[in-house]
Parts: sequence; C-alpha cells; structure tokens
Amino acid sequence: MLRSIAVVALDEVAAFELGVLAEVFGTDRTADGFPGYRFSVCTVDGGPVRTRSGFHLTPHSDLTPVDEADLVAVPAYTHGAPVPVPVLDALRRAADRGAYVLSVCSGAFVLGEAGLLDGRQCTTHWKYVDDLQRRHPTAKVQCDSLYVPDGRLLTSAGTAAGIDACLHLIRQEHGSATATRLARRMVVPPHRDGGQSQFVEAPVPTAPEAPTLQPVLAWLLGHLDRPLRVDDLAAQADMAPRTFARRFRAETGTTPHDWLTNQRVLLARRLLEETRLSVEDVADQAGFSDAAALRHHFTRRVGATPHAYRTAFRDRALAS
Repeated sequence: MLRSIAVVALDEVAAFELGVLAEVFGTDRTADGFPGYRFSVCTVDGGPVRTRSGFHLTPHSDLTPVDEADLVAVPAYTHGAPVPVPVLDALRRAADRGAYVLSVCSGAFVLGEAGLLDGRQCTTHWKYVDDLQRRHPTAKVQCDSLYVPDGRLLTSAGTAAGIDACLHLIRQEHGSATATRLARRMVVPPHRDGGQSQFVEAPVPTAPEAPTLQPVLAWLLGHLDRPLRVDDLAAQADMAPRTFARRFRAETGTTPHDWLTNQRVLLARRLLEETRLSVEDVADQAGFSDAAALRHHFTRRVGATPHAYRTAFRDRALAS
C-alpha cells in the first residue's frame, strides 16, 4: 500500500511534470475520503534547484526520504544531463528493496543511468525514444505507449502521460473507484486509450473538416451495455462506416472495437469491485455477449480472471 512518496528533483526540473506528482500525491484530500500520503520533494543536497521555467524550487529535504518511500518518482529534466551519483545510488537502493520507481517523460533517462531499465519494458516522450534506446540498448523501449508498467517500475511518456501513469498506480493500489473519483476531481479522463501516435501522427481536428468525436464517445460511455456495431456508431456520428472508422483511429489512436472493449473492461472492473453482481451479470451490464467473452477480454487486458481480480481487491479493501 502506498503511504510515502519521494520525488527526486534534479536541476532544470520540469515544473509541470513535478506538478503532476504533487497534484496526485502531494495534495491532502483525506477530508474527502481519498488516501493520504507523506509527500517529499527531495534534492541531492536539500538545497534549491532551478526549474526549466526559470524559477527556483525549495525542496522539503535532501535524499533521506528516498530510502523509506513506497514510491520514488523522477519528473522530467534536461534529458541527457549528468545525474549526481548519490541520486543513482538512492534509486538503486529503492528498486532493490521493492519500492515503486516511476519516471515522467525524460525522467526515464535517470532510471536508465541507474541501470533500472536494463532488460525492462519502458517508454519516454516520443521525441526521445530513439535516444533512450541508443543510450540503453538492453532496455525494451516502447515507442507508442502513454505509460509502461514493468513490475514495480513505471515509466511514462511526455507531460500529461504522467497523469495517466499516476492514475494507473492509484487504480492498482486503491482500486478503480478511487482512481475514477480522483480523475473526476482533477477534471481529467480516468483512462486514455491509444498510444503516443495519436499525438504524433494525427493533426488536431478542426471543424468542419474534422469535427470532434467527443459527443459520440460520451454517448458510447452511457450505452456500453448495448450490442453496438461500427455501423451503429457511424450512424450516431452521422458518418459513413468507413469514414467513421478512419476518423475514430485518427482522433483516438485505436479502433472502435478496441476502444469499446477497453471501456467495457474498465466498467467490469468497477462492477467487480463495487457490487455483488455475478460474473454473468457483470458481463451483461458491461456489454459482453456472455461471461466467457468477459473472461477472455478481461484476462487479456488486466492479467487476471474476473474472479481473481474481485478476490484480490476485496482482500485488499478488508486489509486496509
């Protein structure tokens, strides 16, 4: 269970990426029923560091909290700049004792310098993936992922993808309901599908040539229990099926079928955690044809059967 978080801020730290970590883990929302954390921003000597935005940041501490934190996070910095040896040593100790280690954007280069990416699945901002792979040839760099979990190592792509990674960790540690409530509080999506390619390859849609599909997506989220086909979705968007399919991939980075399946799995997770519905009834409410279809898609995307997932989260809730 997450109780303490240490953020390592290097010189030229990116203010937004640091702010993401502070917003998710450093803001006290216990009065509203959210988990509370001991949150520390740490620098190598406990002194101020300069941010990329030009102002200086005064930390809470030197690196001492890193040795006891349940999560050690490294926000973006000037990628490729030298990393102080004490920082690398502290990250290695954290990984060795089983703490979560998370990077946002170019923070992955710090984990790489510490040797934590060797043989591991990871990612970073799409601008830097080739350089990360060149510097750390044994790392398994995923070019098109918003975030990549590999055991207790978690790396994310640029800027807002850090929010996705943090919400993934909240979901994993505290359940989908808490992650969804926190996302709603932060006014961000609880889960984004597709990869970085949706930001690299697709132009920003502009009306009337490329109207947003947001109204259709919102409608879909309210009708996941229906047996929807691409033709039905295209009609809802007032488009020809082929045009709709092309537009959907351009704006979301994935296919309508994959997007729907992922959203249905997310709904099934919440129903398994929060209700006593049978697996058959969960399958029906989440829009799967039957329990076998739910088990197939759920296991592929979550890595556990619906029954095992429900059991694990019930045990965790009772233990907390």
